[in-house]
Amino acid sequence: MNIIIKHIELIKQIDQSVRLQTTGSPEGFACQLGISKAKLYRVIEMMKTLDAPIVYDPTIESFIYAKTVAFIFGFYKEN
Repeated sequence: MNIIIKHIELIKQIDQSVRLQTTGSPEGFACQLGISKAKLYRVIEMMKTLDAPIVYDPTIESFIYAKTVAFIFGFYKEN
């Protein structure tokens, strides 16, 4: 699979867990995704450069979006 597609799929996985507020700790989330904690933080920083308002909420032990956003990537038919 193409490296770009792999990154997009990883972002989709992260986005879904963040929206559901089910990431758990950074260490556990990275393990769940099969990546290192350092790579998780690199991807989150990349998402932040794309204006994703991701923050970690220690009270619920999950990454969350500070504002409602949606990640959409792909080509769609025009109506």
